[in-house]
Amino acid sequence: MAEYPTKTVLVTGAAGGIGRATVTLFAQRDWRIVGVDRSSFSGDFPAKGLFIQSDISHPEDLETIFSKTKVFTGKIDALINNAAMQIAKPLLETTVEEWDEVMASNLRSVFLGVKLAYPLLKAGWGGAVVNVSSVHAVQTSANIAAYAASKGGLLALTRAMAIEFAPDNIRVNAILPGAVDTPMLRAGLERGHVGGFNIHERLENLARRTVNGRVGQPEEIAHAIYFLADETQSSFITGQALIVDGGATARLSTE
Repeated sequence: MAEYPTKTVLVTGAAGGIGRATVTLFAQRDWRIVGVDRSSFSGDFPAKGLFIQSDISHPEDLETIFSKTKVFTGKIDALINNAAMQIAKPLLETTVEEWDEVMASNLRSVFLGVKLAYPLLKAGWGGAVVNVSSVHAVQTSANIAAYAASKGGLLALTRAMAIEFAPDNIRVNAILPGAVDTPMLRAGLERGHVGGFNIHERLENLARRTVNGRVGQPEEIAHAIYFLADETQSSFITGQALIVDGGATARLSTE
């Protein structure tokens, strides 16, 4: 039987911008990867890993995901809840179906996923859960209410899970990315809240609103995720929210 690296991570949203960068980084650090996404994974998935094309907004799909993971590995050392969807439209125009779809993808999936991951984390004598929330959990803008609410709920859920899982040596933290150049960000810029006549101008306008003067890259979020997942770096951190936004939330909105 082939030998695998000692640590295994499950990453949802593995085919997207931040998810793909996270898969790449963990693979470089010799972790075994289980990747999940409703979309296919273009290109080669890391050797000795497992990619599952599935929709985490469906409870039955989540059960299948973790059943396959259990057969594949028997334990996981980290769970990265990264998958999300965004509906950018005024609250008054958001339907109940759209609201429920966002909550099922961004919040309920984490609640159910962690319950299913719990035995696999315990099998490895503990581990880490990293929930990818958003700066919209703490400061938001118009026409994105469902997404902001789901990410705010994820932040509260992170704290609750950290308290409940601490006796089992399972740490739970959240990453709150700001403006990161991903397909989701570019689609969200169609709301027109940063001005500009094309995507290039919109990204430039957005970059000027950060302290660093630029939009973040998925790889930068991946490194923050890895920091919270790796016990050797963050063993005394749990129940916390790490904002990674180029300093955007540090600046007064009146300036």
